[in-house]
Amino acid sequence: MARFPAGVVVVTTRGARGEPRGFTASSFCSVSLDPPLVLVCLANTADSYAAFADCGHFAVSMLGPEHRPLAQRFATKGADKFAPDGLARTPAGLPVVAGALAELDCAVDARHPAGDHTILVGRVSGLRLGDGPPLVYYERGFRSLA
Repeated sequence: MARFPAGVVVVTTRGARGEPRGFTASSFCSVSLDPPLVLVCLANTADSYAAFADCGHFAVSMLGPEHRPLAQRFATKGADKFAPDGLARTPAGLPVVAGALAELDCAVDARHPAGDHTILVGRVSGLRLGDGPPLVYYERGFRSLA
């Protein structure tokens, strides 16, 4: 699967006590246009798994090459993912990556167990668009399109 290039996103929510939680993913895609649904896969061993197992809403930030340090930070277990630099808030108060190519607000539509991951399906309720080229994950590394 490392031979398949994929876009990179940061997915965020809030835990039961309101604490921000999030992770980096390359397993993200559009599922349906009517209704607008997206999916993202979350490892069951992720630090943020419990928060996403119970949340009602989440946000997705589609990343550009300039967001590589944030992508690495959100992919690192134990890192201070929510240091203030590089982040903003959605209208609903969820953290997102400032200057992302797109930000999606999602209501959880379904959760599906899938091996060592959970497929989280979200109904898109809000969208903000940015501009620029995408950050891509390929051969176990972050890349930019030429």
